[in-house]
Amino acid sequence: MMLGYLLGRAGIDVVVLEKHADFFRDFRGDTVHPSTLQVMDELGLIDGFLKLPHQRLQKMQGMFGGETVRIADLSRLHVKYPFIAFMPQWDFLNFLRESGKRFASLKVMMSTEATDLIRDGERVTGVKAKTPDGIIDVDADLTIACDGRHSLVRERAGLEVEEIGAPMDVLWFRAGKRENENESLFARVDPGKMMVTFDRGDYWQCAFVIPKGQYEAVKARGLPALLDDIARMAPILKPGLAEVKSWDDVKLLTVAVNRLKRWTRPGLLCIGDAAHAMSPIGGVGVNLAVQDAVAAANLLAPALVSGCPSEDELDAVRRRRAFPVRMTQRMQVVVQNNIVNAALKPGNRPLKVPFVMRLVTAVPWLQGITARFVGVGVRPEHVQSPAPA
Repeated sequence: MMLGYLLGRAGIDVVVLEKHADFFRDFRGDTVHPSTLQVMDELGLIDGFLKLPHQRLQKMQGMFGGETVRIADLSRLHVKYPFIAFMPQWDFLNFLRESGKRFASLKVMMSTEATDLIRDGERVTGVKAKTPDGIIDVDADLTIACDGRHSLVRERAGLEVEEIGAPMDVLWFRAGKRENENESLFARVDPGKMMVTFDRGDYWQCAFVIPKGQYEAVKARGLPALLDDIARMAPILKPGLAEVKSWDDVKLLTVAVNRLKRWTRPGLLCIGDAAHAMSPIGGVGVNLAVQDAVAAANLLAPALVSGCPSEDELDAVRRRRAFPVRMTQRMQVVVQNNIVNAALKPGNRPLKVPFVMRLVTAVPWLQGITARFVGVGVRPEHVQSPAPA
């Protein structure tokens, strides 16, 4: 949607395909970081965007083995919007779609699912798509895959994925929240257990971290055992856990960290999770995808005026974005290896706060550095694509 908006804004004829009838689904990427808020500002959309219901987070702190740790302080960032906005992703997507309606060159087709690529020799020339009225061909000078970590377009293109790996999966659920119920803790780590909670105003959004591939073992223990573990970790959640009535209320997020070695074929480009799946650490995935979209529009909009850019021109997007992706994934792997792995090891041994985490907790200005990694990222992009006359 962001890339569609940017290209439509630049006067490029663009079609966004969305396989569902609406955007109302339980997304995981509901954290809108300062880098994305800056993009919305540069597009002149920020005032309307921030009128949408959202919560703001500046200070991130947690409990690690019974000790309070401070993870990041976004108020130390020298940026226009020094906070993370928690907003349902469907609101973000609907806002972009509604804002883009003023561009005649942007068309959004709902209930339209890409099922295969159309080719002319080696060149991709569009997609076949399933609609309520049957299969259609969508011809295009350039096809851009934004269809996530399980990208069908990427698979059909035969692009090779480099797996980096993650030691965890996540159980995603919501718990009820009583009026005036507040909690400053963002993350909790106990021996063998780890959880992150987001204050969503009238409910708690919760991510309970489990060892990779252990979902069936967790289910075998039973839902009451899981909820008991959660209530002991976070007593504030106990009343609201009554809303988790069955395993249907708990969604499994299979964590993957990977990236494509090559993002392109002639006539095709992959961006976002289709090009590089991120760990949920830091909640940076959706914001990295927005940065990809901005970079793609900046680099490709001028060439798209006269048709499809060459594959070398398309590869400029990978060359621009590969360093931020690699650096972010590298930092996520460091956290996985030094914190997540240690936390998820079974046993009742006492947990020691890692030295780096102790240092960040003790030295406030270091909390600004961690905040920059989470909130701004490596090499943030700025809107340079053409604006409507």
